[in-house]
Amino acid sequence: MSISVSLRSENPYLVLFSFCNQLPSPPMPPLPLLLFCFFFVFFLILHRLVLRLSAAGTVPSCHGPKVHPVIGSLLPFYKNRHRLLDWYTEMLKASPNLTFVMWRLGARRIVVTANPENLEHMLKTNFPNYPKGKPFTDILGDFLGRGILSADGDLWHMQRKLASHEFSARSLREFVVNVLEREVGERLLPILSSACADRRVVDMQDLLRRFAFDTVCKISFGTDPGLLDPSLPESALAGAFEVASAISAKRGAAPVFVVWKAKRALGVGSERQLRAAVKLIHASIMEVIRRRKATLENGTQHKDLLSRLITGGHEEEVIRDMVISFVMAGRDTTSAALTWFFWLVSGHPEVEAELVKEAKRAKGRSDLHALKDMKTLEACLCESMRLYPPVVWDSKHAVSDDVLPDGTRIRGGDRVTYFPYGMGRMERLWGENCLDFDHRRWLSESGEVVRESPFKFPVFQAGPRICLGKEMAFLKMKYIAAAVLREFALRRVEGERQKPTLVPMLTAHMAGGLQMVVDSRK
Repeated sequence: MSISVSLRSENPYLVLFSFCNQLPSPPMPPLPLLLFCFFFVFFLILHRLVLRLSAAGTVPSCHGPKVHPVIGSLLPFYKNRHRLLDWYTEMLKASPNLTFVMWRLGARRIVVTANPENLEHMLKTNFPNYPKGKPFTDILGDFLGRGILSADGDLWHMQRKLASHEFSARSLREFVVNVLEREVGERLLPILSSACADRRVVDMQDLLRRFAFDTVCKISFGTDPGLLDPSLPESALAGAFEVASAISAKRGAAPVFVVWKAKRALGVGSERQLRAAVKLIHASIMEVIRRRKATLENGTQHKDLLSRLITGGHEEEVIRDMVISFVMAGRDTTSAALTWFFWLVSGHPEVEAELVKEAKRAKGRSDLHALKDMKTLEACLCESMRLYPPVVWDSKHAVSDDVLPDGTRIRGGDRVTYFPYGMGRMERLWGENCLDFDHRRWLSESGEVVRESPFKFPVFQAGPRICLGKEMAFLKMKYIAAAVLREFALRRVEGERQKPTLVPMLTAHMAGGLQMVVDSRK
């Protein structure tokens, strides 16, 4: 059968009609196909409507995007979908109270804020009214399940209490340092040394993500994916995490949520990929849990988090989801923070020189006290995360009506989003030089690190849900950064000195990676 349809037709409806006309008459199609065709035509019409409204008159909302009849702010959201971070930041800067409100067809009313008083209200003062909420679990629940990153209520309290006990254990911190010593010394530094000898360009973002996945798997459940070992095959589990996190993030950024929900119901496209990835993740971790249970019953001792959770007597599915949350939190956040850190430091040679001196003074001292003494390094990491937070925004969903401290009225069911990326770019919070990389803003006259309010610097959240792994994250980032800077100078490749693009997935990825040349300091 030959089908010839002119793809240059100006009318997409005629293209669709001509294509269907040339098909042989089939028997009655199944219901999933009918639903798919319905949604295809519906969104084709909606897309045409959005384009036609682009030249129509609009009504500005109060300190927010323009609003059209029926579709709300769908049009400006769609236009700015590839620059949402800068668009949100611009609207927040223009707002007298660092807050704006918008709504769009197919989504809940959204309140976006960079106001520290609002953050303290929702994350602490009126914490019970602002859970993650069902809309959050709709987006990430297939992937994260009932883990601590997505749980609410009693389940969250139980996991929080358990995790708090484990993360406060000195034995776990010492175990983390031991894992870092081996991974950095036996894998990360040799790879950089080889690249230095070959004058080979290295994608530091990819390298750091691989390193982070290896270490977090060792710390979380005592297995070694070996992503930094070229002699081992690619890890299917790592690939599944990559697919699941990317597709889940795209759900949250979709202009109209009903698209991915329809695809999930039909089991097609990216939703089919997500389902397969989650199935592989669940099967892999459940297998590790059952093997670990068997070794623990035989009297073998383990120091990883999984073994600690199993000995607590919790259900296998709860343990599985907690482990997934730990892997996600440790895999992407530290590697994202270090990627932007190395990029920023490479453009400030005077700061790099300070860091190298500090790292060399601590050489040979891998204990926890030596890492805590690296004040300049901690200040630079804080400044890097102020400008490029690993998680650029986070949302809660109001249970009932409320009023924020700045006077913004909240309706039950509203999505309330706080925006660390935009907060780091507010002059009213950080001064006229807020766009500059200046680590000295984090150091007192005596050289101690200044502890900013977590409601002004919410990189690790704040209030009851403040990140339990904060100190461990700093420990890991300090150890890796000091070890690399002590031995090597990382230089941006020629032609890639311009500001890179931040891609707001579940964590802040650098578009195209971070291509760097490695030079030895010896």
